[in-house]
Amino acid sequence: MENLSGLSEKNNKEKNMNFIIYDVVFMILFTLFIIIFINQRKKNLKKQGWIYLYQTKLGLKFIDSAAKKWKAFLGPMQYVTIFVSYILMISIVFLMFYSVYIYVKYPEITQAIKAPPVVPLIPYFPDLFNLESIFPPFYFTYFLVSLIIVAVVHEGAHGVFARFNKIKIHSTGFAFLGPILGAFVEQDEKQMNKAPKLAQLSILSAGVFANIIFAAIFLFLIWSLFVVFFSPLGLNFNDYANDIVKLDSIKLDNNISLTLENLPETSENLIPIFLNSKKYFAHKEILKNSLERKAEYIKIYQDSPAFNSKLSGTLLKIDNYDIKSYDDLRSVLLSYKAGDNIVIETSKEKEIKKYNITLSSNEKGQPFIGISVSPPKASSIYTLIYNITPKIKNHATGIEYKSIFGDFGIFIFHMLWWIMMINFFVALFNMLPLGILDGGRFFMLTIAAITNNEKTGEKAFKFVGWIILALFIILMLKWFISLFSL
Repeated sequence: MENLSGLSEKNNKEKNMNFIIYDVVFMILFTLFIIIFINQRKKNLKKQGWIYLYQTKLGLKFIDSAAKKWKAFLGPMQYVTIFVSYILMISIVFLMFYSVYIYVKYPEITQAIKAPPVVPLIPYFPDLFNLESIFPPFYFTYFLVSLIIVAVVHEGAHGVFARFNKIKIHSTGFAFLGPILGAFVEQDEKQMNKAPKLAQLSILSAGVFANIIFAAIFLFLIWSLFVVFFSPLGLNFNDYANDIVKLDSIKLDNNISLTLENLPETSENLIPIFLNSKKYFAHKEILKNSLERKAEYIKIYQDSPAFNSKLSGTLLKIDNYDIKSYDDLRSVLLSYKAGDNIVIETSKEKEIKKYNITLSSNEKGQPFIGISVSPPKASSIYTLIYNITPKIKNHATGIEYKSIFGDFGIFIFHMLWWIMMINFFVALFNMLPLGILDGGRFFMLTIAAITNNEKTGEKAFKFVGWIILALFIILMLKWFISLFSL
């Protein structure tokens, strides 16, 4: 059985590596294609800094037709797009301030996550920044398909609302930054600047509104695909049994008080500690950081069978019993008693593992292995979205799902997931009041309209821009400094 498992693991890893090789080769070939394409069509190119704009007339007829056909609909929709954009702007600015507050108040977050607070949206970024536990794989194929859809939808909406407001569109086209592909709609800037404030605001807000609509459409597609083609595989846990306790109540071995001076000098990441004569474990760096800033509470891990055996992966079976939910786990464990030996079968990255474990008992005297499911709290925009999307590994219920189409079904699911998420986050990020983004001009026009003074709008725009830039710098500096305190 072990030989078969080893062979299966090897085959699965080879399949995954083969796809990554194909994906990387595709990225290289696509980059070469873009370079050749640009060199052969220099007449249609316009360079803006590092970006090349390839000008075409593609979509102009559709934009004109849509603006005329949907005229009765687009009028009242202007107010909706503007309202949604204000909500997005308030949300992203709040998120910036909240992120700085969290990073400054709780420096252990930077040590626990280790990834920078702002990461570039590039292929394989979850692997590059150690975020695999948060995000699914992000292949170049996902990146390219998502970016094309997001860019075309965003710029197409700008174009439709521009034509609705009688502003001429000179060209459409594609923007290239290396292998990164985008889209653009070139409108007549003189007409845009002379247009009423309402028209300008609606044109600027149209792109992000369209991205929000498409995010909702793809969320519906994801749920439809999930309900029809996915079924439970096993129980996935994301932590070992733990307690949140007061830091000053913890002791070291031999009842020694826990202080910075008494902290054991060891290369081990985990330090054994004691609470009411009961053994626990704590992460060394988090423990040290908590002592330095005189934190009141800390998370410690129970001395459990799962923790000691380093149990990992998705629980598939206990002996011959299938485990597909927490109810299954609970009912199976209650058929044993503390001290019984069991064999737990798990799956991790398609590798089948078996653990021989001796059950301990919890406070009620029931058999206990020591795992927990910690659903993410809705304390950020990401977690709010996370909570409403279906997941192959659902941390709220612990259930991991499998597709009836195998790897292909998971591949399509993750692609749709990324299209949805990138649509949403592009809309959100675009409403930051910065000059290079739609939100910058949107904010400036808003202040100018409120004060009835263009110069006041420009000054407010520059002031807020510097504040946002300062927040980015604080976040990145805080993360960078934390690298040297690990």
